[in-house]
Amino acid sequence: MFQLQRDDQITSGVGGREATDHARRLSNVARYGTVAEADYSGETAGFPAIRVSLQDGAILTDWLPWFSPRAGKDRVWDPPEVGEVVMLLAPSGELTNGVAIPGLFSDGNANGDRAGLHRRTYDDGTVVEYDRENHTFTVDASDSNSQVVFKAKRIRLCTAEISVDAEAGGDDLPEATIHVKRLLVEAEEFIKLSAPQLQLNPGG
Repeated sequence: MFQLQRDDQITSGVGGREATDHARRLSNVARYGTVAEADYSGETAGFPAIRVSLQDGAILTDWLPWFSPRAGKDRVWDPPEVGEVVMLLAPSGELTNGVAIPGLFSDGNANGDRAGLHRRTYDDGTVVEYDRENHTFTVDASDSNSQVVFKAKRIRLCTAEISVDAEAGGDDLPEATIHVKRLLVEAEEFIKLSAPQLQLNPGG
């Protein structure tokens, strides 16, 4: 009967080569790792890719793609960063064919503590969230001193009530400026303007 040669020196004493290779592939199917390098422009790999460190740096993968919610006609660009924990999925247990799945909380970096809260926190402090329990959608860029910009051919705002508060710290007086070619304001009941001084077409 035909038999393959066995050598404990080659297989580290765990059995045949096939069994050793099978065990290696099985352990590589799904592994936790950390992003070690990133090539967002794709100059090195030919596509946006990352290298993943496994076993505390004992293994460094080749350039691998990461999972994105959409990558077709509609695309989402939200790349993992160096130091971020990922799950590495490797079909057939071959790390060279792996794909990284980011989004694993680690080291107490979760930015929420309950269900019903959809929050995105940026490194500079900007927060975009929807609180389902309180029915509140919030864009908070105050900590990052950032701008919120909306660009569109047309913007239509439909609401039962609207309030615009321009706030400034200290004794600074905030300003709200509207600069348009034409401005049409319609009210079914009345328009109320309240100010210590009101100027219409000054210097005109």
